[in-house]
Amino acid sequence: MSYPPFELGKSRYDLNTYWGRFLHFMNIIDPRTLLVNDKKLNECRQLLEQYESKTLPANVTDKELWEAQKTVQAIVHPDTGKKIFMPFRMAGYVPFGTPIVVGLLLPDPTLKQIIFWQWFNQSHNAGVNYANRNATQHTPVSKFAIGYLSAVTVSVSIAVSIF
Repeated sequence: MSYPPFELGKSRYDLNTYWGRFLHFMNIIDPRTLLVNDKKLNECRQLLEQYESKTLPANVTDKELWEAQKTVQAIVHPDTGKKIFMPFRMAGYVPFGTPIVVGLLLPDPTLKQIIFWQWFNQSHNAGVNYANRNATQHTPVSKFAIGYLSAVTVSVSIAVSIF
């Protein structure tokens, strides 16, 4: 697979085509980024900082730069600079969401199971939304709480009503 010349903050793929957008989002949700340790993350951050400050060693390839950017973007919140908790990362949505979907689809669930899995699903969704929020503009926690409680109430109510 060839790598285009590296551009900091840009996508490696042509976002003007369907296939480019598809590959871009497959890159974003790559579950391998869930296995990156702090040492590797710091190396990736350092590589990108060297690129930005034009102090990059001559032997660094475009592939290494694209992979470093992918790793940092998958793990670090762009506004806060802090690591996103693994289950709430885009790459974690499928591996951490699948057990929830299985729980929601259990045959012959009890009332307690219905309530638990609806609550757990909405809690996971709220965690993903909060962890990946726009942090450049302050939003009161009360807005998140109201949205979360509304989502839980509605989902549990609908699920229980068709039980």
